[in-house]
Amino acid sequence: MQQQKRQPELVEGNLPVFVFPTELIFYADDQSTHKQVLTLYNPYEFALKFKVLCTTPNKYAVVDATGAVKPQCCVDIVIRHRDVRASYYGVIDKFRLQVSEQSQRKALGKKEIIATLLPSAKEQQQQKEEEEKRIKEHLAESVFFEQTLCQPENRTASSGPSLLTVFLGVVCVAALMLPTLGEMESLVPLYLHLSVNQKLVAAYVLDLKNSNTKFSSPPPLPGRNEDLKEKS
Repeated sequence: MQQQKRQPELVEGNLPVFVFPTELIFYADDQSTHKQVLTLYNPYEFALKFKVLCTTPNKYAVVDATGAVKPQCCVDIVIRHRDVRASYYGVIDKFRLQVSEQSQRKALGKKEIIATLLPSAKEQQQQKEEEEKRIKEHLAESVFFEQTLCQPENRTASSGPSLLTVFLGVVCVAALMLPTLGEMESLVPLYLHLSVNQKLVAAYVLDLKNSNTKFSSPPPLPGRNEDLKEKS
């Protein structure tokens, strides 16, 4: 006989609950926001029943606080704020959405939704813009500070001779040390023997490099020039 497949037993409270949005914001000066909609999704292959709980039920009205969701379907839950007053500005309330199988009473999963009443949507938008502006100014200051820190290092690095200058100097010195073309008593291979003209070019480049290095040295101090003029 073939054994019947048993559905795995679901652990209480561990079933993921998919609901959107997870935060409700009501604005006192905008009546269109006094009505919010929660959408509960059921991606499972069995039906779910749900129940909506609230920490302050006297402030809200929940349409269809209990109901069921068919497999792989969704349902909308309407929540209305019915007690808009200044004393509730900034107060955080919580809704809890519990789900369970239709044939069982224990809750398989739960999800908490935060609800907040704010005085004005415009003020909230201004606060967000000011906060974004402060963040941008802070980032700009950080970039400027990093650039000012990197500048002394660049100056220090540029004050010395470049790698290309050092490389040319080493090549010219090596060329002058190689044997001249025509010298037979040398252990250096023949293809490394240089002609007199080639050595003259190497000497000219080396001398030009040294003269550029002299011109790039810092000028004498003004006090020293005055002393030389007086002695002359």
